Amino acid sequence: MPLTFIKEGETGSIKKVGGKEETRQFLENLGFVTGADVKVVSVANGNLIVNIKDSRIAIGKDMAARIMV
Repeated sequence: MPLTFIKEGETGSIKKVGGKEETRQFLENLGFVTGADVKVVSVANGNLIVNIKDSRIAIGKDMAARIMV
């Protein structure tokens, strides 16, 4: 399921990152790689703030929909 379906406070493991090659590369550089755990800190208007690999990152709902957990 997409990362956008994870509720605030829940953690998921990344299964796949979709999208164009440049989008996947961008997300991988931020730490969104297969097998990484991601925790949703907060949700506002579908946009997410997540903790991944000891970093807090804000991500739009369009990008979050490409990350499968």
